[in-house]
Parts: sequence; C-alpha cells; structure tokens
Amino acid sequence: MSAFAPDSLVLNRKLPLWYQVSQSLRASILGRSPDASLRLPTEEQLAAHYGVSVLTMRQALKELEQEGLISRHRRRGTFIEPGARRSAPRRLLGSIDAIVAQQSGERTAVLGHGTAPVPGELAEYFPDVTEVVTYRRLRRDAETDEPTNWAENAVRPELADRIDVADLERWPMTKVLRDAVGVRISRITDTVEARLADPVTAGLLDVPLLSPILHYTGVTYDEDGRVVDVARIRYRGDRFSFTVTVEAD
Repeated sequence: MSAFAPDSLVLNRKLPLWYQVSQSLRASILGRSPDASLRLPTEEQLAAHYGVSVLTMRQALKELEQEGLISRHRRRGTFIEPGARRSAPRRLLGSIDAIVAQQSGERTAVLGHGTAPVPGELAEYFPDVTEVVTYRRLRRDAETDEPTNWAENAVRPELADRIDVADLERWPMTKVLRDAVGVRISRITDTVEARLADPVTAGLLDVPLLSPILHYTGVTYDEDGRVVDVARIRYRGDRFSFTVTVEAD
C-alpha cells in the first residue's frame, strides 16, 4: 500500500514553520478517510512536500509523536496510530491549519441546511445581503459515539452554491471554504465564552438543561475583508479545551 498523502500547505513566514507543518499534518491525519494508508512518507519526502528542511520536518513529527498521533520505528518508518484522535489541548498560534486541526477528528453528521433571512445577531457581519445559507452539524467522538459539539455555520449564498454538503461530513467548514470552494481566507476572529445549555443544545449534546457549555464564535474573512462564514459551535464543557499561546516578536 502506498504511503499516506497529506494535504498541501501554504506557509506563513510570520509563524514557526514546524508548527504550521505539524498543524497541517495533524489535520490530514485526523480527517483521513478510513481506507487511507497508515504509513507516512519519509522525513525527506515530507520535507519536500511542505517545502521545509528535514530538521523542521523532524521537529513537526516529534510534536505529533508526543501527542500520540504517530509512532516512529527505526528502519521501518513512521506510522499513524490507528486510533489517533484529538485529545490534547491545541496551541493556537494563528494559522488556519490550526483551526482545521482543532475541529477535525470527530464523526460529523449534517443535521440540515437551507436559506434563511440573516439573523439579527449576525446582521453586522452581512450588511450587503438579506439571506444566508445555514448549515447545522453534530459531531460525535469517533470512539465512544458521545456527542461533543454541534455547530451552525452562516455562509454567504454565492459561496454556499459551490459547497458539496458531503464534504461537511468529513471536513470543517474552514477547510471546505478554503480548499474546495477556493476562498482566499485572510483571517478568522475567535471568541470563546461560557454559557448555559439551552433546550436544543441540551438535547443534541445529551447534557442537562442549563448545564455549562463553551460557546465558540468564529468569524471568517476573505482577502477583500468580507465576512464569508460565521460559525457558532456549542461544546460540551467536559469535552473541550482551548489554549492560546502568544509568541514574542
């Protein structure tokens, strides 16, 4: 069987290269298809694929090995752990691949989608349109089948016309917009706050009504400064951690 083929990556020279590579490879691993090979390419092949040095690639692989996503065997090669899934808190340094990795690795079901008037609380993000297409998804732990979070994405209609709903069962919306639709994403603004579970959230996540949850809002902008997607994700409080690291200049 041929080696696992990771996704491509456009490097941002303002962030550590090893970090960007590890995030991109993590997202590829967590979002891989069930029949994908568990064998990774060699360090040299991966370094050429990402356009970095072997030393940078080695540091990225060490990060993934410490998280238990891969195992390295002398003379045999590097392999994805069969049960690899997101478990450790993510260090979020600002790359889009970090966002993708944070949201990958869980089984996703699309609950529904359709066009609706722009909700009042989102009007400031979509001043030039009257309607958005909303996608509702439920994510479950791939091993335990427990619900972990549910998401609502409000997307500009002209972009939604190019989204294949089947892609949303495998990839986060960020990756679908960037890689499948071709949106040139310039930035994402994240807000995480504590809230109490409303009836819909309590039912979908199988938690008591008014129990603590984490409410994440991610606003995605394209290179023209337009909002292309607003994601509102409700996480079970016992299944999510969020870590931000600020690097000195």
